[in-house]
Amino acid sequence: MRPARRPPSIAVVAILSIALALGVIGQAGAAASSAPRAHAAGSYLTGIGNENPKMFANPLYQQLHMRIVRYVVPYDAVAHPYSLDQATAFIAAAEAAHEQVLVAFYHSEYTPTKLPSIPSYQRDVQKFVKLFPHVRQYESWDESNRGNKRGQFSSPSAVAAAQYYQALLRVCKGCTVIGLDVLDAAVISPTLSYISEFKREISRLETVMPTIWGLHNYSDVNRLESWRTRAIVKAFGGQVWLTETGGLVQFEPSFPNRHGAGLTRAAKVIRFMFALASAVPQIKRVYVYDWTKGTSRVTVFDAGLTNAREQPRAGYVVVCRQLHAANCGVKLASN
Repeated sequence: MRPARRPPSIAVVAILSIALALGVIGQAGAAASSAPRAHAAGSYLTGIGNENPKMFANPLYQQLHMRIVRYVVPYDAVAHPYSLDQATAFIAAAEAAHEQVLVAFYHSEYTPTKLPSIPSYQRDVQKFVKLFPHVRQYESWDESNRGNKRGQFSSPSAVAAAQYYQALLRVCKGCTVIGLDVLDAAVISPTLSYISEFKREISRLETVMPTIWGLHNYSDVNRLESWRTRAIVKAFGGQVWLTETGGLVQFEPSFPNRHGAGLTRAAKVIRFMFALASAVPQIKRVYVYDWTKGTSRVTVFDAGLTNAREQPRAGYVVVCRQLHAANCGVKLASN
């Protein structure tokens, strides 16, 4: 669920993919549940998902003392200087900050509707892995169950996702390779079916069944509910990383930000998100998405902890206090 950082010719892909994935979330808090009970404080690591290396130079970010960060990159980044330069800058900044990078591969920025063959995928990700020897944590496909949008982007079937996972295991020996990275959505039965089909294919391939799984639970937490997350965690049957999660400041029409109401709502969601992570013992990492609001005049998706000028919002303060940073009493942005 990231704002466009794509070449201008395919910027529309990012917008439409966000709409497809989040359009079914619905109104936040429509049937809010009580806050989950925590099982143990500090039982999971907290990091940020982001694609802009400027974040690492911001004192507001530095005082959080993050140890982990997540970055989404096209699977064919090595074939395109623009994509590779973006990845190189981000990973270099993260490593300079002594943060462990989780890299999630995704569709091409140049041919988003064309899924790669297994040999093509394996060749490109192998080259990427060799270029960044200190990166040892990967996801084979970001939000693999998102689905297809004709003429805009394509997502792999569960069978193809299993084959990409196997291909990544082959070329990244000794790496931590996350299993599926999925969206929850308002109705989770398709997600559960996707997980089951993926597992069947893994068994058929006689490859290693994942022990760590990735989940984006925007739909659940932005409703202040937990049952979707719990059901998907159960279906995974292993350790879970919330590889994207957070409070939606704005996603029209279900999540408006009129007169700053979205800022308050998002902060409430983030508090709930942390409580949920503490209450589910299988959750071992939380990657809050994302650091800053998009810089476009027309912002489609906004879950930023800071505004477009990297000034802190109410959600930032929640994260700051959760991590016991030194100076959380900051002046808040009004947008």
